[in-house]
Amino acid sequence: MNSYSALGNWFENLNSDCGYEEWARYLADRLKSYGAGPAGVDVGCGNGYFTRALYRAGYAVCGVDISPQMLTVAKRTAEEEGVPCEFLLGDITKLKLTGKTHFITAVNDCVNYVPPKKLKSTFTRIYGCLNRGGVFHFDISSANKIRNVLGENMFGDNGEELSYMWFNTQTEDGVIMDLTFFKRKKEGGYARFDEQHRQYAHGEDEIIGALGGAGFCKILAEGFLGSSDKSLRIHFTCKKP
Repeated sequence: MNSYSALGNWFENLNSDCGYEEWARYLADRLKSYGAGPAGVDVGCGNGYFTRALYRAGYAVCGVDISPQMLTVAKRTAEEEGVPCEFLLGDITKLKLTGKTHFITAVNDCVNYVPPKKLKSTFTRIYGCLNRGGVFHFDISSANKIRNVLGENMFGDNGEELSYMWFNTQTEDGVIMDLTFFKRKKEGGYARFDEQHRQYAHGEDEIIGALGGAGFCKILAEGFLGSSDKSLRIHFTCKKP
């Protein structure tokens, strides 16, 4: 039950109400405010929404994701929209580029999938992939959200084409999410898909400490889209000296 083996086909549509357009503008503005150069890598790109948005904002950007299913959708969507972005298979904890880049983004919970013991090594690897003055921007679902909003709760939706059930089990360091999808088939009936996700509850101080330990400076932590409310999501922006 690999993460995003099934969800990868529908992730962008299922999250269409999370304010993608405003989020993309915030992302581009934050990169600009930190003086990011013209080329970068969008790690954990998923179906590629933010990769495409960054291209439209004037950046040369490559998408990287651990899910082949996600990348298949990302490539197809980019081709359909006429966006010439490259998409590559890769893991944020083992990120390796052919050359250094001006910025790296990891949007919408990518870092929540990194175990606490791998935070510093992951950030050190990202640091090594950046040019001097390079910018790293990412966000996490807060520890409060992981523990108290997701926690032991259940979610679901019954749509015309796709229905799902989402059961969470809290762990000492985060949450395990078991998802079951039912996709309506053209010939009638439903196809069932199951997958499991594990996210970790990282604290703000823990993240800042790991970034500093990796060598990053000018570390900014702020709430969703720059707000002061960090109760559910925290954005981090930092720079390589």
